[in-house]
Amino acid sequence: MSNVILIGMPGAGKSTVGVVLAKKLGYRFLDSDLVIQEKCRKLLYQLIDERGEAGFLMLENEINAGIRGDKMVIATGGSAVYGKEAMAHFKEIGRIVYLSLPYAELEERLGDLHERGVVIKEGSTLRDLYEERTVLYEKYADITIDCSGRNIRSIVEEISSSPGRSKRI
Repeated sequence: MSNVILIGMPGAGKSTVGVVLAKKLGYRFLDSDLVIQEKCRKLLYQLIDERGEAGFLMLENEINAGIRGDKMVIATGGSAVYGKEAMAHFKEIGRIVYLSLPYAELEERLGDLHERGVVIKEGSTLRDLYEERTVLYEKYADITIDCSGRNIRSIVEEISSSPGRSKRI
């Protein structure tokens, strides 16, 4: 496998799992949210406030579509799946792994969505966002990992030992 791209809702554990997975595989770890912040020299919520939802999504898509490298674990922002060019690029450069969590568990993990830099339409709830994005995560995933009630070690082990193109684990 050349790269592993982690997708899923904010709070699903993409960055945490990504770091441990990268160490296990001997890969480089890249957090696409941090790449965006570094390139723009602003925090995610500042970019969302400044550019609006649509402007931020365009920026995220452009930056994600430009990520290059091999033998990397890439933790994406939860909204990365809105970027068609970025997701097509990710499909070309690696295996996309969806870290799935049930809504109740996700709700328990998340704090202030604005402070986390979560793109959410005005008037939408976390439930709305979850239902809207779950469809996209499932669409793009090469592998879906159910992370409910599991520790990081078991999730990392499952990803690292899974066959390259299975759909559901």
